[in-house]
Amino acid sequence: MASVLPKGRRLEPIEAFEVTPWRALALFRLTALVYALVLTVRNIGAYAHPSAGWVVSAVMVLWSGLSIAGYERPRLRAWPLLLTDLAVTAGCVLASRPVAGSDLMGRGTPTLTVAWMACPVLAVAVVKGVRWGILAAVFIGACDLVVRGVVTQASVTGTVIMVMAAAALGYLSNIATRAQEQLRQAAAVRAANAERERLARGVHDSVLQVLALVQRRGEALGGEAAELGRLAGAQEVSLRALVSPGAAAAAPSGMTDLRTTVAPLASEQVTISAPATEVWLSAPVALEVGAAVTAAAENVRQHCPPGTKAWILLEDEPDLVTVTVRDDGPGIPPGRLEQAAAQGRLGVFQSIRGRMADLGGEATVTSDPGRGTEVELRIPRAV
Repeated sequence: MASVLPKGRRLEPIEAFEVTPWRALALFRLTALVYALVLTVRNIGAYAHPSAGWVVSAVMVLWSGLSIAGYERPRLRAWPLLLTDLAVTAGCVLASRPVAGSDLMGRGTPTLTVAWMACPVLAVAVVKGVRWGILAAVFIGACDLVVRGVVTQASVTGTVIMVMAAAALGYLSNIATRAQEQLRQAAAVRAANAERERLARGVHDSVLQVLALVQRRGEALGGEAAELGRLAGAQEVSLRALVSPGAAAAAPSGMTDLRTTVAPLASEQVTISAPATEVWLSAPVALEVGAAVTAAAENVRQHCPPGTKAWILLEDEPDLVTVTVRDDGPGIPPGRLEQAAAQGRLGVFQSIRGRMADLGGEATVTSDPGRGTEVELRIPRAV
């Protein structure tokens, strides 16, 4: 039973992946039903209980319509419908022996269902995959062998064909499911990019221009206005990074691009150099590394004279990610970090070194008076 689309509307690729297998299965079910009815009409005169044969045929017709309608609804494609489909089909198969008679079945007369009995097997394979599809094929095949009462090459052939069909269709279904998810992610990225571009146009025409104006005016006025201008400049950089076209790249499951974590730190005084491609780390690790880099940059702002420049270098290697924060400030006097730790001021030790130790990484602080400070963070890829 095909879904009816509004006039002029075409199926999107994702919808096609969802609908096509079930339309194909519906066509197979109807074709198999017609073939089973034709054989029933041809053989009904030889059946032991012809009237019962018509009852079974009516059940097959009724269930074909109900099952096709059920599988058209994604929310119903679950075990309750699948098990009901298997049970109804198994009942029709098992009814063949009392309806047709043991002698007729023993001579190789087709069952009342013929190929129709494969329909629930294919449905299970599509919904639940290869393993469950094969188990369903074995179950229906066993019912068919019970009806025939004899195990021969001919009687086993139907079961073997169902097993092979379930394995093949289940495998193809798994591939289609993965392809559908990739299409869904690509569509989400396209939609996010389109929305980001729309917002970026509005932000560029209003907010970014205001922030740039505040920065210029603040620098010109000096004093407290200069600090206000510096903050406005930093927010402008962060906002530009947020609405930039590359910010919506699709991330692998549970991963974060470290570049987006440190990008908000960029300002007139802080320069960030990073690879052109994504630097993927697990989301919790990227969050901790970003916090450590932020602590290092904040130390420069708090403890260095105004106007001190800082550079953040992000390096991506096969087994290691390195982030270096360097400044041109006055440097740290020898023993100052140890003295601060002894006084309970644990900013560098806890915010930077502690975080790196928890991640299995390492933080190195190098500083010479009058020559600035360099903080190097090394994070193994294994974390």
